[in-house]
Amino acid sequence: MPRKFDHTVPSTLSAAQVHAALTTEGYWQARLDAIGGPKATLDEVVVQGDTPDTRTVRAAMTQAIAEEFLPSALISIRSGDLVIRRVESWGSLDAQGSAGRFEAKVEGAPATITGTLTLRSTGSGCTMTATGAAEVKVPLIGGKIESAVIEHILALIDAEQEFTDTWAPEHT
Repeated sequence: MPRKFDHTVPSTLSAAQVHAALTTEGYWQARLDAIGGPKATLDEVVVQGDTPDTRTVRAAMTQAIAEEFLPSALISIRSGDLVIRRVESWGSLDAQGSAGRFEAKVEGAPATITGTLTLRSTGSGCTMTATGAAEVKVPLIGGKIESAVIEHILALIDAEQEFTDTWAPEHT
């Protein structure tokens, strides 16, 4: 049974500033270079739309978690680095913010993470919320692995938003 999560990260930037970063092609490579890990690759970025508010984006990337950072339960059934293929997409911007989706699949393992993203304006900036589920189809230890995967994902979401808060004011 998938393990669900709901995580919100505040930002002092406006939703328009964060959306502008997310829909800038160079942002994705810069973010991956800064926090994507040593074997990270940007596989595709597609930005569409004629104006900042109508821009949408779909970014695909490959990242790895080194074996030394993986839970022992996972190492016992699969050795080596964990290679993860991620896709993140964001829609256009409206008065409330923007909505998106994410998906991550672990290469060579029955593990997926999927969910939705929302970017919402607040009085002092905005919030980015990721709501989703991790599913690892391994009998007996799947739940332990799901918990570890979620822990890594939440830390990554925090780091990505921190990067965005620093990058956006200088580049958008």
